[in-house]
Amino acid sequence: MRVATGALSHETSTFTPVPTTRESYEARQGFLRGDEILTHFRGANTPIGGFIAGADAHGFELIPTICAEPHPSGPTPRALFDEILDELLDGIAAAGAIDGVLLELHGAMVAEGVDDGEGHILEAVRRLVGPAVPIVAQLDIHSNISHRMVAIADVLIGRETYPEVDMAARGRECADVLQRILGEGLRPEMALCQLPMAWGMNQVTAHPPMRQAIEYLHQIEARPGIVCASIATCFPLADIPDMGASVYVVADCDRALAQACADELGAWIFERRADWQLAMPTTADLLPAAAAAGSHPVIFADRNDNTGGGSPGDSTGMLQAFLEADLEDACVLYIVDPEVIAICQAAGVGAVLDLDVGGKSSPLQGAPCRMRAEVVALSDGAFRYDGPM
Repeated sequence: MRVATGALSHETSTFTPVPTTRESYEARQGFLRGDEILTHFRGANTPIGGFIAGADAHGFELIPTICAEPHPSGPTPRALFDEILDELLDGIAAAGAIDGVLLELHGAMVAEGVDDGEGHILEAVRRLVGPAVPIVAQLDIHSNISHRMVAIADVLIGRETYPEVDMAARGRECADVLQRILGEGLRPEMALCQLPMAWGMNQVTAHPPMRQAIEYLHQIEARPGIVCASIATCFPLADIPDMGASVYVVADCDRALAQACADELGAWIFERRADWQLAMPTTADLLPAAAAAGSHPVIFADRNDNTGGGSPGDSTGMLQAFLEADLEDACVLYIVDPEVIAICQAAGVGAVLDLDVGGKSSPLQGAPCRMRAEVVALSDGAFRYDGPM
């Protein structure tokens, strides 16, 4: 079986000042083409790593196209989005006759003028390959799932861990389901239950209450006729019509069953909507409790400046609170400040510098902090992700 594969995956914040450019796509080996995709991802804990493992197991000839995965940031300019999508389509077309398509998408991509990035991508791929070629896609748990996506793809499979450690496992599951379609006569029918709810911060799947949601998900997957099921906790930093949590379920030749199961789990989640929320105290509020904890380290996370969700990463709020508290044994990891990085790279290890750190991307990020700092190490930050974290 000949299977085309590729990735066009971006978590898009429509609120961030961080732009998305061609350089965003090319940075950090973020844009790969052809066979270098297979070399780069073989054995890695990534969706494509899972596709490769599944292809090896099932004897697929996996035909790589492109892998475009910029870091989370703002909407992709429309011309750039069209250019990259065209390159994906050209790669699939160049593969010739194919039996299936395995795609890594995100589920929260927005381009200028395109609120539903994944729906647009899937529609373009479907138009190219026709109705008879199965399209199976792997998605992030933080997805905004549209009815358009569900109508076009044969199967969508979302990750079910947070922190996300099951990328390769879900990619392998995609390949396994594709094998069932191509070799065993599986006829997938997919249904979606969208919820009028933005999931809060209570999402860690190893702990209650989120663990119970995943256990319920697995109970549904074990039912006769069910192929797979997924929960999307949503990506709330996207101001689009389909933003919100959802459940999507695939059944074998039984859309009514898929819809009933999606609605059942969706209702269970919505009834417990208060469970998914967490109180968010300020850094100053928590410092006394941290000092009295008697066990260290105590870790603070600035959820409002999460670079993993497209934020600039240069907020000085937590740093300023630490400085005002005159903490002697504390660190802030990390503040994104290209200007400071350039100065440190030029000065070298061992240099002692007076610097204005952070607070440069937006007034909302706070004022820069004046600091005296020693350069203790320099790195390009590149590493290979082979899991589990």
